[in-house]
Parts: sequence; C-alpha cells; structure tokens
Amino acid sequence: MQEIRIEALTKEAFAPFGDIIDVLGPPTKRINAGLCGRHDDLARLSFEAPGRAGISLFDAQARALPYTLDLVERHPLGSQAFLPLDGVPFLVCVAEDEGGSPVRFRAFLTASGQGINLLRNTWHGVLAPIGAQGRYAVVDRIGAGVNLEECPLDTPIRIVT
Repeated sequence: MQEIRIEALTKEAFAPFGDIIDVLGPPTKRINAGLCGRHDDLARLSFEAPGRAGISLFDAQARALPYTLDLVERHPLGSQAFLPLDGVPFLVCVAEDEGGSPVRFRAFLTASGQGINLLRNTWHGVLAPIGAQGRYAVVDRIGAGVNLEECPLDTPIRIVT
C-alpha cells in the first residue's frame, strides 16, 4: 500500500487544486457601520450552465488518522466548496489528472474553521472530518447533467501525519 504524509495546507501548495477559505489578514472592507469585517471573493467558483450555484448541508461521520483513501471523485460541471459549520477540521486528499485518471496524490488537513474550494474536475477524496462528526455548508453546482465521476482505487493509499 502506498503511503503519503499530510502536508501543510498553504495557499501555494493547494492552488493547483483549489482555494483555502479563511479569514486570515484584514478584511477587504468594513460594513454594518464598521462593526463587521467583510472578506470578499475568497474562492474561484465555477458552474457550467444551465446549472446554478446551490448551498447544501452535509453531515459527515468522523474519521481517524491514519486514514485509508480508497475512492476519489471529481465534478466536471462545477467547483465545490466546503465550509465547516462547527469548526471540525477535515482531511483533504487531492490528485492530479493524467489521461482521465487520478495520479500524484497529496493530502492536507484544514485548521479548525478553515474551508476549501475544489476547482472543477479536481480529483478528491470524500469528506472526512477528523476526530469528530462534522457539519459543512457545501456550495456546488445544482442542475441537469452528470456532475459526479467516481474512481475506486485499485491500490488504496494510507494517509499519515
């Protein structure tokens, strides 16, 4: 079984796969009579027409490390953003595409309260909260067409710290 280590989740390391959604740094602007900081345009959202952006809520069972990755998926018609509602960190496993197959797997762990956006067609593992059940708001494409491609892995990958 192949084994990969969790990498630090940085903007630069994750950029080929998507965006980190958090509130580091000063807000873009102040609103509500200066009582609220607004952090604008944190993710590269993309949805193929005639679909539209939708917000769904996911309840995901707790997972543990080391973690066995045996299935990845991708969404060819739209990006997919995961925003934790209860602060539970989650494992983000991604891979590059080579000829329609996932290759060169990488793993990241979000910080408490940190979200991510996966770009269209990015191979990724299933939602895997670490240590506790997690609830997430998910922004993705709603509409006709096949927007889910799954790929079971012939050889599972062990994700370690």
